[in-house]
Amino acid sequence: MEHFVYKEGRLHCEDVNLEDIAKKIGTPFYCYSSAHLKNRFNAYKTGFGARKHLICFAVKANSNLAVLACLGNLGAGADIVSGGELYRALKAGIPAKRIVYSGVGKTRDEMAYALENSIAMFNIESIEELQQLSKVAKSLDQKAPIALRVNPDVDPKTHPYISTGLKKNKFGLSREQAIEAYKMAAKNPYLSIKGIDCHIGSQIVELAPFIDAFRKLKDLIAQIEKMGIDLSYIDIGGGLGIAYKEEKPPAPETYISAITNEARELPHTIIVEPGRSICGNAGVLVTKILYTKENDNKRFYIVDAGMNDLGRPSLYDAYHEIMPVREITASHYKETDVVGPICETGDFLARSRPLPELASGSLIAVLSAGAYGFTMSSNYNSRPKVPEVMVYGNRFYVVRRRETWHDLVATESIPEIERC
Repeated sequence: MEHFVYKEGRLHCEDVNLEDIAKKIGTPFYCYSSAHLKNRFNAYKTGFGARKHLICFAVKANSNLAVLACLGNLGAGADIVSGGELYRALKAGIPAKRIVYSGVGKTRDEMAYALENSIAMFNIESIEELQQLSKVAKSLDQKAPIALRVNPDVDPKTHPYISTGLKKNKFGLSREQAIEAYKMAAKNPYLSIKGIDCHIGSQIVELAPFIDAFRKLKDLIAQIEKMGIDLSYIDIGGGLGIAYKEEKPPAPETYISAITNEARELPHTIIVEPGRSICGNAGVLVTKILYTKENDNKRFYIVDAGMNDLGRPSLYDAYHEIMPVREITASHYKETDVVGPICETGDFLARSRPLPELASGSLIAVLSAGAYGFTMSSNYNSRPKVPEVMVYGNRFYVVRRRETWHDLVATESIPEIERC
């Protein structure tokens, strides 16, 4: 979080005081550092050196148009998992030739939309999906560019909900299934084999699982190419973690250098799909303490942001560091639950966290919220979604306005039969 630091006693994003943003747009809000996004993307580029590559940002991590445009202007592509994410990537100016389409549940309409826009390739996750894509391509008289996602059965040593590379997970094909699928695709006039894909999970903080998966992939590539099938791309997925608390993940340069070293004898273009490792520590959620209260020996800070705004703590019991926006130099720290206004006991941003004495009206920043924060937010309890802000040096821009109550019902209607 090097771009979120105290200056003259106030927490800043780059050179913008977070208090000043709060005064102008209210709370809660997400705030992103463009400098952090650029630095992390360029770290991946540095790791590749002269190696042929494509860095496809995982749109699911943060799909704001300003974030996508910032990265796209640096040369990023996009890893998408829905037609809506494709629409966003194109809207942000990312060329279709730099877009790969992942995900297990692509619909016919989404496939057609992607084919009509000439994306780089589809990462195929099942035999039936392969057959469906062939039918869609035939109906459009096109050849669909594909890679097959292989499940290497590697334990990524991460939270089970974000593990994707084990046999028990829903993602990808087994080695044996992949061989049969490549044979099928090679004979199909409406499919064009471009590469092979692998993704083992998210928030991985060790190199070993990545290297293990890549070595298994190399063995399979050799077998496929002996069958007379040429591959242009090796898509190694994403999954590199960040430091939320005391984790020490490898730097992007270190990770990519290790992969390229393993691939030194291979001529293929390497595709990587980073998400969290680029944007996770680029963002914070700023929220205001509405009330403080104590029950016996338990202190609560009740804030105006809830689990609908940042769901990771409730979903995964995930840790996010919390910092007062006004620097506290000396205070008695006490274990505190930071909770929101949602009518659920699971509505918390932190539990039993040592925090300083803060009064109602104080602002706090929930760190490491740039990935899977806003993109996982909802309107639960009919709460409008919060605004997103992007900082560029000493200026900030509202890149998504705060929703209104009118927005909550704008797509709904009451049938005439229900009207009194």
